[in-house]
Amino acid sequence: MSGRRTHRIVFANEKGGTGKSTTAVHVAVALAYQGAHVVAIDLDHRQRTMDRYLENREETARRRDIALPTAARAVFSEGNETELEALTRELSKEADFVIFDTPGRDDPLARHVAREADTLVTPLNDSFVDFDLIGQVDAESFKVRRLSFYAELIWEARLARSKTAIEQERPQMDWVVVRNRTGHTEARNMVRIERALSELSKRVGFRVSSGLSERVIYRELFPSGLTLLDKGYLGDLGTSHLVARQELRQLVQNLRLPVPDGADRALKAA
Repeated sequence: MSGRRTHRIVFANEKGGTGKSTTAVHVAVALAYQGAHVVAIDLDHRQRTMDRYLENREETARRRDIALPTAARAVFSEGNETELEALTRELSKEADFVIFDTPGRDDPLARHVAREADTLVTPLNDSFVDFDLIGQVDAESFKVRRLSFYAELIWEARLARSKTAIEQERPQMDWVVVRNRTGHTEARNMVRIERALSELSKRVGFRVSSGLSERVIYRELFPSGLTLLDKGYLGDLGTSHLVARQELRQLVQNLRLPVPDGADRALKAA
């Protein structure tokens, strides 16, 4: 990907428990499998789930003496926006992608990286509790009444970005809302959420993608740092694992990231 600027992918949600860090790790590894140089910066220095996952992955590679495509990693624990930007520039000099995993709460640095994202990924569980992060709905009709504070923040950031994108040679921000854990959603509620997301997406300008279903396999993989793409090291896989891998492949494709030539073939082979 010579000549390309480093593409920033930010996983942001002011709620916890939406599969944000798990999704971030799997996308990072998927990009690494496609030959991209990926840097992963964890802004949640308390939990540091993404960093711990990748740390476990490095340990597994050493212990088994195997080569596992992965991302360079860092945790940003103290400092302001200027210091974070300095670290990001230093780490991403040769990187194709830098991925930020943010805390599941309102945080100044999370707001900053969200505003600076090239691709902003907001995972949501399929419930109106999570939907409330981006919009409020009427209790009777389930139609969107107003934008949430977070949606307004991103809307304003995209407007500001559009004014400077051309002169700074930066792409417009692509905001993708990812619907995780849809398998645990009652059918009527799923339809209501789908309609509300469709309505809100037209007003705010995000895209909607299916994400990762609720599966035990994701919790089981964390200690080893392995992902669903590491099929040569996972042993015998059941049908649910194969379906989950296809979900991941579809998600990565839906993100429409500027991956290297031949990347689609590499992802299918993984």
